[in-house]
Amino acid sequence: MLRSAAVMPERSGSAKRIAVIPGDGVGREVIPEAVKILKAAAAKGQRELALSEFDWGADRYLRDGTTLPADAVEMFRRDFDAILLGALGDPRVPDNRHAADILLGLRFKLDLYANQRPCVLFDPKLTPLKGRAEKEINFCVIRENTEGLYAGLGGFFKKGTADEIATQEDVNTRKGVERIIRYAFEFARRRGYRRLCMSDKSNALTYGHNLWTRVFAEVRREYTDIQASHMYIDNLLLQMVRDPSQFQVMVTCNLFGDIASDLGAGLIGGLGLAPSGNIHPGQVSLFEPVHGSAPDIAGKGIANPMGAGLAAAMMCDYLGWADEAKRIEHAVRAAIREGETTADLGGSLTTRQVGDWLVARVAS
Repeated sequence: MLRSAAVMPERSGSAKRIAVIPGDGVGREVIPEAVKILKAAAAKGQRELALSEFDWGADRYLRDGTTLPADAVEMFRRDFDAILLGALGDPRVPDNRHAADILLGLRFKLDLYANQRPCVLFDPKLTPLKGRAEKEINFCVIRENTEGLYAGLGGFFKKGTADEIATQEDVNTRKGVERIIRYAFEFARRRGYRRLCMSDKSNALTYGHNLWTRVFAEVRREYTDIQASHMYIDNLLLQMVRDPSQFQVMVTCNLFGDIASDLGAGLIGGLGLAPSGNIHPGQVSLFEPVHGSAPDIAGKGIANPMGAGLAAAMMCDYLGWADEAKRIEHAVRAAIREGETTADLGGSLTTRQVGDWLVARVAS
């Protein structure tokens, strides 16, 4: 199951308040399907939802310059339990400023420090690895989400000249490293996993990743029930392909987690099946599919909505709706086994038809 490491505490009022941001490209096609699936799961479980949609994306940015409004972060903290976000990015905005402002703005300003990427094989026919069973590919990549090379520190010197210099700073704080490692151990305990691997490149990145190694050595002593190991990132990626069954939980820095989780998606059938949670335990958190806005196929009705649906399942689990999360996951598994999928998974259905099939299964 695509469980979170923490459950959102109850707010006053029975309805869960969800902000929906469809975004750009195929996000505007798959997020409506995820909302349908979410509503069906809530209705089946007699749960109450209060959904509010926000039109932030390329269209809005090109119309009036809006990216992330100044009061958005406080509004989300005050008024919402979770955010369901579609993909962002549009060729009409070459620098994708709106996408960075919205997605990275929410991650950093809401301090969503834990990025959780489950990699679950729903059917052996989907993996490119020969002879692998479902139980052999079931792990989660937990990525530090607010520091590292994605912190945005650096710059250009003599830009545009033959002597140009570009710098990109890798930021690792004791607080940031310790809390993501501890989050990963707590996730492993909550899920019932017994193996956790921390990955860095401390043999080459002497300072920042030496901090990861030292903190990991300290924190692991508090979790003697978890078999903790360490791999350099190049070896980790090799081992993921050679034998993914050895992994249950991986924890690493922002850049390496981004790479490892996409490799993991490749092992389970592609990015169309990859959900993601951007989490700060106990606070409003953000859930999204990770396949991008895919402008080359946007508007064609062929985008796979399962990643968005599974993101909704992750959100349900975070909100304390475990049964609803399982219901969505079981529907996705059934659709794959019965061939009720979009073309990327070998089927012939449209985005909307897959959504409708999943809704009917969830509601049954």
